[in-house]
Amino acid sequence: MPDNPVFAAVLAAGKGTRMRSNRAKVLHTICGVPMVNYAISALKPLEPRRTLVVVGHQADEVRSVLPPGVEPVLQKEQKGTGDAVRVALERIEDEEGTLLVVNGDGPLISDETLARLVERHRSAGVGATVLVAELSDPTGLGRVAEDGGVVRIVEERDATEDERCGRLVNLGLYAFELPEIRRALGTIGSENDQGELYLTDALKVIGERSRAVTCFLENLEEANLVNDRAHLAKAEEIVRRRILDAHMRAGVTVRDPASTHIEATVEIGRDTVILPGTFLRGETRIGADCVIGPSTDLLDTTVEDGALVEHSVGRGAVVGANANVGPYAYLRPGTRLGLNTKVGAYCEVKNTTIGARSKVPHLSYVGDAEIGEGTNLGAGTITANYDGKSKHRTEIGDRVFTGINTNLIAPVKIGEDAYLGAGSVVNRDIPAGKLAVGVPARVIRDVPGKRAKDERDGRQTGTEA
Repeated sequence: MPDNPVFAAVLAAGKGTRMRSNRAKVLHTICGVPMVNYAISALKPLEPRRTLVVVGHQADEVRSVLPPGVEPVLQKEQKGTGDAVRVALERIEDEEGTLLVVNGDGPLISDETLARLVERHRSAGVGATVLVAELSDPTGLGRVAEDGGVVRIVEERDATEDERCGRLVNLGLYAFELPEIRRALGTIGSENDQGELYLTDALKVIGERSRAVTCFLENLEEANLVNDRAHLAKAEEIVRRRILDAHMRAGVTVRDPASTHIEATVEIGRDTVILPGTFLRGETRIGADCVIGPSTDLLDTTVEDGALVEHSVGRGAVVGANANVGPYAYLRPGTRLGLNTKVGAYCEVKNTTIGARSKVPHLSYVGDAEIGEGTNLGAGTITANYDGKSKHRTEIGDRVFTGINTNLIAPVKIGEDAYLGAGSVVNRDIPAGKLAVGVPARVIRDVPGKRAKDERDGRQTGTEA
């Protein structure tokens, strides 16, 4: 409604003492996303004219995780929810419309619920509307009573025994008409055991002046606010299930949802199968028709269509289409595997590009290297990239073959179609098409043309040396 715009205030200034943490509560992550950003995401479909995030404890750290387009507002002293809203109102002192107040520690609230709250507020034509829920266990939440247009909320620590028996609770989400909340905050005090300015007192003042109403929460799962580590674990469980359900509805097979953890930022293509014990985190991107797992942990890793990654770890790596990784491989940052490559059992690869159809089948370390196409590294091949002071690169050309237990002392270049004998220690460049053996390796002759061609043809058809 252009003539009655929505403004949003996200309350994220508190310390969260019950978390028993050195980190501000809203910075704790749920499925890889800071808690406060869930509330901000739920507001987006409502298209608020401005979204203000009230920060206080560890303000700089909270600011650093906020998404673009929101406005952090500093509450220098945490004097309660009423004072937090007052600070936000200073930023929009000349605006008219509806102020939607949400909690930064309410990560499960949905955009549908917020839209219902705003619609209930507008249709009732009142000064304030509060979201409420009837819970079987209301412990820790303020109790709500509604009487003749006045909504009264008593914080549990200030409630009488009779009031604590009530099950209708305040969820800390409100819709206010801006003139009404400005006026109410100017009249309330901080006469309570915390010495704070309660937003709930402003709600009572508005009700007495221009009526207030309640809006009942339909999905009680959204009522889970995070106040301690147990609440955090419960919220993570719910969000994780939502994420898995969304992927499965989009065409991803998850064999065992109970043991599969996929963070909110991960993307997965159609017909990919995720096997038990898999963790997909950060900016990980999985293509179509892949098999990931079992027992695989990928962080900020891209896996292209048709690849298999099993019992392996990836950190900032790129796995090419139809590649085969594992079991028990470790792909470290900067690893780039080409089309139809293989990195096999107990291999570690770091800051290395491996060309199409090349294989590192087993028991090898390859760091700071460039490997061409159609190359095969025998078991136990090592690129010794560190001399005690600096890292150096190894360059291996196309169609190279290394025997078992070959050591390449960087910096060194191996020309295309070269062969290195088993147990060789290579500390100088090997020209293309040469056979080198020994410690240190020396060139003994050209690679026989027929043998080179036969080996090359075998590798191109998938035969593994």
